[in-house]
Amino acid sequence: MDDNGTGAREYRVEELAKAAGIPVRTLRFYRERRLLPPPRRDGRIAWYSEDHLARLRTIAALLDRGHTLGGIAELIAAWENGRTLDGVAELLGLEGALGAPWSDETPVRLTPEELADYFGQDVSPDNLTAALDIGYIAVEGENVLHISRRLLDASAALVREGVPLSAVLAAGREVRAHVDAIADVFTQVIRTHVLNPGPYLAPGDGQRIADTLQRLRPVAKNIVEAEMSLAMDRRVRAEIEQWLREHADAGTTGEE
Repeated sequence: MDDNGTGAREYRVEELAKAAGIPVRTLRFYRERRLLPPPRRDGRIAWYSEDHLARLRTIAALLDRGHTLGGIAELIAAWENGRTLDGVAELLGLEGALGAPWSDETPVRLTPEELADYFGQDVSPDNLTAALDIGYIAVEGENVLHISRRLLDASAALVREGVPLSAVLAAGREVRAHVDAIADVFTQVIRTHVLNPGPYLAPGDGQRIADTLQRLRPVAKNIVEAEMSLAMDRRVRAEIEQWLREHADAGTTGEE
């Protein structure tokens, strides 16, 4: 309703609760907790504005992200001291960007028979326990869920080439530790030079950071892939040279 003569939409308490999708008692509880600013009073009628509705939607978004009402109250108070609630909305957008997955991995649900098709006799209790411990698989009833189609296919390819699944899993555990260290390097660089946290986000910072993170996703993958390829070149070349030297020495020894 437009009862304030300004053309701005206003709501009675029941209308605001309906628009926000919450019970009236919840709205009143938020008022008691000072999560909402006081309404405009016209006699005995309380009128709420679009700003109140935006505030309720922000509270709902924060609750969905696991924040407590006490924490939300502190956050809103802090932002209101130096910023408008638009800053909280910007922070929510940034949080969504930070939480978006970097990987494009597709999980795979497998029956016991399908798992056996991949790894045959290597599907043993010890190997299943190791895969669970690493986090490659999770049990879903009688089936298993593998975290990544690409890792599943790569593991199966190594097994077909004669590498025992136990060795594949042991290598996977070592690789996990190394890539975690690489991810730490990237996150520290991003935190220092992209996020560059200060006491407040300046207007537009949330969108800027979100856009930058989106651009950096393929960059990070390309760097790791390039470095891995170069490292494999160096290691394979060194191993071949060592192998040739050993066989040359063995041939010389045999002649003597």
